[in-house]
Amino acid sequence: MHVEGIVGQNMLLRVLGGLTIALAGAGFAVWAHLPLPWMLGALLVTAATRIAGLGTVCPRPARNGGQWVIGTSLGLYFTPQVVGHIGTNAGPIVVGMLFALALAFLGTAMLRRYTDADFKTAWFSSAIGGASEMASLAERHGARIDRVATAHSVRVLLVVVTVPFIFQWWGVAGLDPTVPGPKTVDGAGLAALVALTCMGGLIFMKLRLPNPWVLGPMLVAMILTVSGIELSALPDVVPKVGQLFIGWSLGDRYRPDFFRAAPRFIAVVAAFTISALALAFGLGALLSYWSAAPVPTLILGTTPGGIAEMAITAKVLQLGVPVVTAFHVTRMVFVVIVTGPIYAFLARRQMNSA
Repeated sequence: MHVEGIVGQNMLLRVLGGLTIALAGAGFAVWAHLPLPWMLGALLVTAATRIAGLGTVCPRPARNGGQWVIGTSLGLYFTPQVVGHIGTNAGPIVVGMLFALALAFLGTAMLRRYTDADFKTAWFSSAIGGASEMASLAERHGARIDRVATAHSVRVLLVVVTVPFIFQWWGVAGLDPTVPGPKTVDGAGLAALVALTCMGGLIFMKLRLPNPWVLGPMLVAMILTVSGIELSALPDVVPKVGQLFIGWSLGDRYRPDFFRAAPRFIAVVAAFTISALALAFGLGALLSYWSAAPVPTLILGTTPGGIAEMAITAKVLQLGVPVVTAFHVTRMVFVVIVTGPIYAFLARRQMNSA
């Protein structure tokens, strides 16, 4: 019992240490006027200290809590008028889904050509789906799950760090400053909103659906908002806490041997991510001829980042949050559904040609 108490106390200190470091990173980023300071500051300082060997911990509930904040706040944007606006972007959204699939083929070709990765590992490392979902598929099909997890960590880190700085330098923030949905905080309504959206997250988790703590709360909040039921807005501090937890959890993935484990593999993943970003910028510009949405919004919609991270970027920079969310949710669901069957088809073709 005494040993268990010591272990529990040690874990608590590691968690509190991690939270303190994440807060310090966010505070520095706010002071330095970095873009998305609450997420980027926490992410970069946590990653640096983890790679340096500091044994702090970000518990899973913190990541889930951050995702709940993002999912719920996104759902509150989806008024009937906004849903109609998204409908006018259906064509570009489908193009974004197919673009993500094309990127998987590009990344697979690069990893096969320039690293020792086998086909299955290269394929699941390159699919632009949720990192945890791709890792699960990789494990199911016998791919190198450590390499797949590394690839998605590098991709998300590069996208999350580079895109906000590019957009800040570009000076495009505030092109879509409207904030639909509830505007005032109501105590009883907020309690009901928290309870209902958490229920949505738990149901998605029970059903083993992808990104349960983003998509579950988002769906519940979206149904309420579309139906004209405005229980409450989220207090101003909540999105900042959500961003902090997302940044902390992303930074916590890194370990001291991260860059030493497979330097060539990481370098090729980085080159693939930069290529994908360049293509996303080009595609966003082209889609502007088809859509009334601003070019930066379309670029954010096609960038190879995660739902939560790209939604935070759109929200903080005021760049068409619902449209960006629609791009990334449909892309993620599409990629998660088709990645396994396409791999099975390609693997059979490889076996038959051999």
